[in-house]
Amino acid sequence: MTSTTPPTAPQATELPDIPSPGSIVKVRGREWVTLPQSRMEKQDQVLRLRPLGGGDQTIATLFWPLEGEQVKPASFALPDPALSGSQSSALLLRDALLLKLRAGAGPFRCLGNVALEPRPYQLVPLLMALKQEVSRVLIADEVGLGKTVEALLIARELLDRGEIRKVTVICPPHLCEKWKSDMIRQFNLAAEVVRPGTAQKLERGLPAGKSIFDVVPFTVVSLDWIKSDRNREGFLRSCGEFVIVDEAHTCAARKGGGRQQRYELLRGLAADPQRHLVLLTATPHSGDQEAFDNLLGLLDPKFEGLSEMPEGQRRKDLRDELGNYFVQRRRLDLKEEWGTEGADFPDRETREATYTLSGDWGKLFDDVLAYARELVERSVGESKLRQRMSWWAALALLRCVSSSPAAASASLRTKLFNLQNGADPASAPSEDELADDLEAMATLAVLDGAEEEFSAEEAAPGADLADVVDAELLRDLIERSDRLRGKAHDPKLKQLLKELKALLAEGFRPVIFCRFRPTAHYLAEQLEQELPKRAHVVMAVTGDLPPEERVERIRELQNELANGKVPVLVATDCLSEGIDLQHIFDAVIHYDLCWNPTRHEQREGRVDRFGQARSAVRALMLHGGDSNPVDERVRTVILEKEKTIRKELGVSVPIPGNANTITQAVLGGIFSKAAKAIQGFLNLGLPGFSGSGSNLDAVLDAEWQSAKENAKATRTIFAQRSLKPEEALREWDRTRESLGSADAVERLVLNACSRLKLPIGPLGGASGSWELDLTRLEDNRQALNERLRSHDLGGKLRLSFRPPARDGSQQQGCQLLSRSHPLVVELADFVAERALSGLEPELAARASVIRTKAVTKRTQVLVLRLRHQLHQSRWTGNQYEALPDLLVEECLTVRVSADGLEPLDGAAALDLLEAPASGNVDPGQRQQWLQEAISELDGQQPALAALAERRADLAEEDHRRVREASLRSGESLRMRFRCEPSLPVDVIGLIVLLPAPTL
Repeated sequence: MTSTTPPTAPQATELPDIPSPGSIVKVRGREWVTLPQSRMEKQDQVLRLRPLGGGDQTIATLFWPLEGEQVKPASFALPDPALSGSQSSALLLRDALLLKLRAGAGPFRCLGNVALEPRPYQLVPLLMALKQEVSRVLIADEVGLGKTVEALLIARELLDRGEIRKVTVICPPHLCEKWKSDMIRQFNLAAEVVRPGTAQKLERGLPAGKSIFDVVPFTVVSLDWIKSDRNREGFLRSCGEFVIVDEAHTCAARKGGGRQQRYELLRGLAADPQRHLVLLTATPHSGDQEAFDNLLGLLDPKFEGLSEMPEGQRRKDLRDELGNYFVQRRRLDLKEEWGTEGADFPDRETREATYTLSGDWGKLFDDVLAYARELVERSVGESKLRQRMSWWAALALLRCVSSSPAAASASLRTKLFNLQNGADPASAPSEDELADDLEAMATLAVLDGAEEEFSAEEAAPGADLADVVDAELLRDLIERSDRLRGKAHDPKLKQLLKELKALLAEGFRPVIFCRFRPTAHYLAEQLEQELPKRAHVVMAVTGDLPPEERVERIRELQNELANGKVPVLVATDCLSEGIDLQHIFDAVIHYDLCWNPTRHEQREGRVDRFGQARSAVRALMLHGGDSNPVDERVRTVILEKEKTIRKELGVSVPIPGNANTITQAVLGGIFSKAAKAIQGFLNLGLPGFSGSGSNLDAVLDAEWQSAKENAKATRTIFAQRSLKPEEALREWDRTRESLGSADAVERLVLNACSRLKLPIGPLGGASGSWELDLTRLEDNRQALNERLRSHDLGGKLRLSFRPPARDGSQQQGCQLLSRSHPLVVELADFVAERALSGLEPELAARASVIRTKAVTKRTQVLVLRLRHQLHQSRWTGNQYEALPDLLVEECLTVRVSADGLEPLDGAAALDLLEAPASGNVDPGQRQQWLQEAISELDGQQPALAALAERRADLAEEDHRRVREASLRSGESLRMRFRCEPSLPVDVIGLIVLLPAPTL
């Protein structure tokens, strides 16, 4: 019997370890820089590579077990003396390398990956977050200071540090598209919106047992959708490590309930001690101490009982500690504490204009007022619910007739329709069921969300309380309303036209806000007839448009502005939140008064915010004065009181009390003749009020005073004082030094366009504005052309390199070029690729020889690219857990001297690199000088290695410093950092400066 032995399997070749981040390798016929693995990838399986001269769009991923044997160590070649270029070509390469950096050496990892340049004060919440083991921050800056930017900077920083993998934003439904747009456009986060219309689509094709939040790393979630019991539990199980909650005050549990689902959602998220949580609100304290305490408790449960704690050292210590979690600033604070770094906001010039209800419209208003009083008086003796509904119906009708003939007609038609097509009484809900929803619905639809809820209801309301005998009266009122259209019969429209034309004559571009959709469309129609079409474009945007279409219409207006037309926007309050208008508009007209003063602040905040070009914006409030009792009562009971407090404290205060108190105070004055009905109303036992008609105003005055004192105390206790401006400015300067400033962007674009023979020049009469003609890109630049067109960059572009000047001299409609703008990215990548490949030294050269009077002896300047590996680990409670290694890159200019290598800061480097040439250098001599300088570099290798070690130590210190700043005595840092250089150092550029001959 012959035995057989199984063949021996061939011995597997043992793969080498994956190269560390920053190493240079050769594979697939070219050199690459190895990049850190993402936390989504398995260790020892994937190698991420970026070509030496390429950008992030050229990153390749290799499967290590398959291609690992083919990867070989490599080094970066020194400049070729035969491929020298001019002085400007050498400077162009240096700027391209600087602006290509995404993982810069400064203390902040994120700023190389965002498409904006934040103001230094916006780094304060980021520094606060980095000082915590798990970031919990409540940002309560006032409207227009950039809370969205501040929150997303924290998210992007922790992502780029490898500490988190997922980001979720929870916000009201009408803000979802704005958040998604900002995350994609400004922070390079490919976010998806999760709400009823998108959830099912995102769930299709998911693996069994997986949810949207397991698979999609960046999400924007509708608060109304996620708060339900069915959606909340699954979300809490799958939600990522980092959550931002916008309009957080609307989620704080309040006395009497109404927000319990939202609060339970946030409390469930905060219960995970490892979850990062950033809360945003411009109104953290709305007068309800319990709700405010609940909000603070989400940061840490120990803060929840702060207000009830007796005065003493323990309470003082807890308040001081809260300063590490809570930041609340006004513009005034920024101007006082930050000087020019915090004063980049326009002044707001406000005034009022009145019209007189007279003629046919005055008679119509009087008749509608009489009818509204009759509705109220009819309800006397009926059920309490019926009486309350009659008051709401009367109020809604008066608001509409005060708005416009179009809104009046629409409301009256709704009443008539309901009267003629009444519902079957048998199918009507019970009074108890109606009572449950009445107050909430009326607060939103009639009082503009007086308790800080955003009202999306723009239709002219018309309650179905009319009697059948009212049909003829309603038809008459409708017919009379329709006849009042146009400036000949509409004094409010006539006054608007007068004020609008004055604003336009002064060069302002206004947004006109209306309460009701019919009013907005009516105004747009009238203004189109009144304003010259050759110079102006009028557009209406209302809530009947989906959010994406609203954004598209704003883009259309921006294009019209760029083409020389003046845009005039008529909008409902669907645009008072969630969209930035400061780049197009600089004035606001309140055509209809809001009963919620917070809504006025939100409207004006669309144009009066970070990024506004004008030194002053205008805000005009239009009202009927004494001739309109509705407007007059609202002004005296609500708006004037809020204005007085805002002037004293510098912040807007939410309307105090509840909808019933407000309604009683306002309508008590309007319906003063219906005394019996008023007293009946006061006897309805409404929540939030008890008493007689004589003390209505006194009750509301007391509530305003209480709101003022609460706001004042909150400002005094919780103003951010734990971080000083100089601390943030120091870190900001370090980051800008490592990544390049706006000056570098301007030099790169102008120099590259000149060398590519692309026409670019200043726009006539517009300081700081440029026009670039991409149609002239030569045929041999097809690759660059295709890359630009992939970003929709083509034709003629209007550009600027800095935010618009306050003097208004800059051309409107210009694209602001930051270091991460697609035009800058593609030009920098193209220049670097051509230079490092040696294909086109006349475009950008790695070597140059310059004769200049700026030096008195031969001087060598090196442009270096340094790469470091940053190893980091985090304390988990019983051990340090290794986090993914990070790549740190620097572009450094150094002067070679007898004492060694001298790093040059930005100004010193430019003094040499831009030194005026005083004569040409013969090509043969140029090559000889460069060859000699290159031969001397061998002796500089120890100095280069020592320099790299020092720079790695500095990068390590930068990362440690922003984490250590808040440590108390005896505490130890819970993050460990170790930074080591990747050697040898890459010598990218060599410039030899020769002294000019003396005469």
